[in-house]
Amino acid sequence: MEMPSWQRAVLKVGSALIAPDDTGTSSKYLLAIARFIIECRERGQEIVLVSSGSAAAGRKHIAYEGETIPVTVKKAMAAVGQNDMMANWSRFFDFSCAQVLMTHGDLRDRARYVSVRNTLKTLLEHDVLPVVNENDALATDEMKVGDNDNLAAMVATLVDADALIICSDIDGLFDADPRVKPDAKKISQVDEITEEIFALAGGTTNKIATGGMRTKIEAAEKATSHGIDTYIVNGRKGATFEHMLRGNNPGTLFKRQQDPMSNKKHWLRHTLIAQGELVIDDIAADALGKGEALTTSGIVDIQGDFNRGDAVVIRSGSNAEAIGKGICQYSSHELMHIKGQEVSDIAEAYGYSPITEVIESNDLMILEDE
Repeated sequence: MEMPSWQRAVLKVGSALIAPDDTGTSSKYLLAIARFIIECRERGQEIVLVSSGSAAAGRKHIAYEGETIPVTVKKAMAAVGQNDMMANWSRFFDFSCAQVLMTHGDLRDRARYVSVRNTLKTLLEHDVLPVVNENDALATDEMKVGDNDNLAAMVATLVDADALIICSDIDGLFDADPRVKPDAKKISQVDEITEEIFALAGGTTNKIATGGMRTKIEAAEKATSHGIDTYIVNGRKGATFEHMLRGNNPGTLFKRQQDPMSNKKHWLRHTLIAQGELVIDDIAADALGKGEALTTSGIVDIQGDFNRGDAVVIRSGSNAEAIGKGICQYSSHELMHIKGQEVSDIAEAYGYSPITEVIESNDLMILEDE
């Protein structure tokens, strides 16, 4: 099966490939991947590398024998291992590599999101290989993406990539777990990501890794909705990268959507984490469907504790379904006092003229298929 052509790709490599033996970084699987990156660059194709492995690389410096590694220990492993991981990649190349560490906080703040985007694009313009990783040493739970599969998808949208290539330890997505059922069949192409596709995913058995097949499918869902072809391939096989260099798909291809979202709409839907919910009436729901903004009069209830500028999910009061997601101009505390009221009534009652729109139309993402 042929691969669609691409000019810019994000390549995600996980901990199991970076440090497969719990003894620090290794070149065991990375030589073939490095050759692939070099060959792509020589062809004029651009690569952004999203590399896990800092915590796994740091295990040789900070020993821990327990089954469950405490968060503070894992952060320390990541801090010391990040340097090893970058040094390991750099030794394969005779061109410059750039370390780019980020958290979800850098992605959900629009100004920082644009700043990261500009930095990555400038590095590519100067033929520098960006090596991206989550800042595990510093990120708190609320600031973490949580896994580098989904981070890779977010990076792919940041740089307007044509392809996202996610390396796994199996050949792609199967109709059953091939480690349990030897006769399981690989699915070469997925045209639409459905609940049935998610049902095929399992978890991860690696106590250092944070991903699994489900997070890879989640990443594919994010990327394909932005018009990015996504591949899950076996990073342990050197032949995988030879096939890709010849234009053949050795794994599972998740086909890009033909009508992708704009960058901002994608950011609203897939990057921002909702901090609360607004329940609205049917009249307001109809108005949102026509592209209008949300005002105070249509809000029935507020759930959660959020601040101005936070993302919120919008639910229709008649059926409680999530119909939208957007950036709220009010805190939950403020909305509790003015929900359900017309702007003119609020001005008369409280003696000030409030912000007319609770969520502006250009800060709103309608979830048609939720």
